[in-house]
Amino acid sequence: MNQFPITPDSPWLAPLAGYSDLPFRLLARRYGCVVACSEMVSVKGMAFKNSGTRRLIATSPEDDPMVLQLFGSEAQYFPPVMEKLVSMGYRNFDLNAGCPVRKVLKSGSGVQLMEDLDKLVELAAIMVAKAAEHPRGGRVGVKFRLGFNKGEEVFLDLARRLEDAGVDWVTLHPRYGKQMFAGEANWAKLAELKQTVSIPVVGSGDLFSAEDGVRCIEQTGIDAVMFARGALYDPSIFARYTALRRGDPMPVRDGAFLADIVREHIRLTQLYEGDTRSFRKIRSIIPRYAKGLKGIRALRASLLQCTTWDDLEQAAHAIRDLERADPDTPWPPVDDICQ
Repeated sequence: MNQFPITPDSPWLAPLAGYSDLPFRLLARRYGCVVACSEMVSVKGMAFKNSGTRRLIATSPEDDPMVLQLFGSEAQYFPPVMEKLVSMGYRNFDLNAGCPVRKVLKSGSGVQLMEDLDKLVELAAIMVAKAAEHPRGGRVGVKFRLGFNKGEEVFLDLARRLEDAGVDWVTLHPRYGKQMFAGEANWAKLAELKQTVSIPVVGSGDLFSAEDGVRCIEQTGIDAVMFARGALYDPSIFARYTALRRGDPMPVRDGAFLADIVREHIRLTQLYEGDTRSFRKIRSIIPRYAKGLKGIRALRASLLQCTTWDDLEQAAHAIRDLERADPDTPWPPVDDICQ
């Protein structure tokens, strides 16, 4: 696929630490995700050939276009790592300047970079220069927040400088770093950003439902939306969003519909990973999809007894018969995670 769409009708999957692995990205694509981001990958870890990075950068032809998100703060590691990744065929990259979790901040990475815009722009410029060495030309985006400390906005200045540095798109989560995920995302700031730069703007933050995504596009005029927490409890959010945009009917989220999602996630996890670690991971994820259904406690108990992939399949099949606990109440989002 040569297209790299940044349009209102091309929903993205956000980079989700611990979640947006290859099986989940492919699951999201089955339900209409057009561009999917990887989990964040440590540039320093890549430089020192950390074995854990191999799983994080795993991809497949069906995963195209995929955006590989990198994080780090030490400029000397970026050129060789980018050269290596480009030589491996990776073409689309994103610099994480928005993650607010402590272990990332301690390394000077994530949203901590917004305390030093010179360094942040330097890292982005390195990525742009190295991505350009891809035979078909590389692409680079940067994901950031309003600023590090609440009330200290630097995002517009940063966006202008990133555009001058050759960055292809920017993604804004309109909260401050110190806010983590508290309060509400200020979508009005997305509109400000769109009016400030000529490169595409992707929006993130509080997009819990397809309806949220449609409202965000309509209210802000940005180029595309990126679903994060909304996709974690409803991977069909992409199809639902597209259906709303087109005025088409949306599928009913009942037990049968959820069972199909769960079985597909199990199949993809077994096919592309299939080890003990991935088995435990998918077993812990399944109850999230069934939130809001009657019998969730019994489902959790049955999952704890699962020891084989066949056991998981049987547990997933049982979801078909579960009913919504309260059909009039929207399903709640999952707990806050790094976006």
